[in-house]
Amino acid sequence: MTSGNTRELLESIQEAEKMGIQAAWLTTSGARQDNLTVCAVAAAQTDRILLGTSITPTWPRHPVVMVQQVRVVADLAPGRFRLGVGTSHKDGIEGVFGLDYNAPLPHLRDYLRILKALLQQGKVDYDGKYYQAHVETGVKLDVPVMAAALRRRSFELCGEEADGAISWVCPRIYLDRMAVPALRAGARRASRNVPPLIAHAPICVHENPREVMAAMRKQMSVYPSLTNYAQMFADAGFSEVIDTKAWSDAMIDAVALYGDESKVMKQLQEIFDYGAAEIILSPVTAGREESASYERTMRLVAEASRTMGREAQ
Repeated sequence: MTSGNTRELLESIQEAEKMGIQAAWLTTSGARQDNLTVCAVAAAQTDRILLGTSITPTWPRHPVVMVQQVRVVADLAPGRFRLGVGTSHKDGIEGVFGLDYNAPLPHLRDYLRILKALLQQGKVDYDGKYYQAHVETGVKLDVPVMAAALRRRSFELCGEEADGAISWVCPRIYLDRMAVPALRAGARRASRNVPPLIAHAPICVHENPREVMAAMRKQMSVYPSLTNYAQMFADAGFSEVIDTKAWSDAMIDAVALYGDESKVMKQLQEIFDYGAAEIILSPVTAGREESASYERTMRLVAEASRTMGREAQ
């Protein structure tokens, strides 16, 4: 769920709750609103809807500072908040913050261990290679700590350390053939239960494929040009992205959930059948009437949330 205006974003979360949508996940990138701050305000303005971050970048803040912010949300919405964190990508972290994007997965491992200990045990005494933390709050919080995953090693790390793995624009077949097996392999290595896969995908309830593809290329143009995403698409069998740095029709078909209501519901069920425990849905608007496109898609999201489980904007 994203918006250029914080008030509108909060209103959309309240509207989602009224529609029966079970969860709202917020993202943060660049200079966009801080998703933890928005979740804190939304927590005070809602009663039932689950709130989550997908994702909060790790690099700009120490994990203890992250816990300080999360505690505010958890106090306001006990049992309703899920924290999703991730290293984001090299272009954004170095370009926006001027930080050195080095060894992202070892960084994330340290980060997750500190977060989980301090949030779920109320104390941490940890000296890692990249992060250190020694502090006690005495407060145990019911906050699952999930992490973004894109390629095999990141899914394995989530299997070892996180309370869930959150994907984004991964082809559906890639989730089945690579993500879920890697998540299970990591869990086996750590001798723990397999954490859930939360699949994050664009959705557009619209029958005109050409208009959907045009909308995807316009509204989500950046991802094939980013190194991590391009490599993921190549791993999934779309090697053309290495040269083009752009969406091909085949990539859009493999990633976006689109078509009429019946077709999209079948695509959602397919993702569940591949092993996802939850699906985060990001609406893409297509055609001349963008507001009507958005409303149609959101009606389908609400129906899926009521009938299939936790679908979220």
